[in-house]
Amino acid sequence: MKSWKNSIVVHAPPQEVFAYVDDVTNMPDWFPGLVEVRNVIGSGEGQQEDWTYQLIGFLLRGQATVVEYVPGKCAVHQTIGMGHGEVGYAVEPHEEGTTLTLEVLYEIPLPVLGKFAERVMVSRNAREFELALVNAKEVLEG
Repeated sequence: MKSWKNSIVVHAPPQEVFAYVDDVTNMPDWFPGLVEVRNVIGSGEGQQEDWTYQLIGFLLRGQATVVEYVPGKCAVHQTIGMGHGEVGYAVEPHEEGTTLTLEVLYEIPLPVLGKFAERVMVSRNAREFELALVNAKEVLEG
């Protein structure tokens, strides 16, 4: 399983940042590659949603369930389907607003690509995850 984690400072209150990233219907607006979130059932721990993610021209579909949740602090969505992994986000107060941390664990869901292709995919994903943080920051500070 591959992993990626990074943080960014957002000039907005923690409760506002958490409310935005915790609303999964907002995710396609800030998380690159995520095309659609639909069929959201519940909230907090146990919430479920269906998703569609575009990966190098392929549309991957699956479901996610919130497996960890601390209101106003953090959440982890475990994904199943054509892509397995976890997407977690956390907020912490910062002297300039909020530190938003994004952590992603994932498997590359395509048949054996070879080591070079796998390295390219990991690098591409890292750029997209970094862009997700920047996008969330821009929306919240906009």
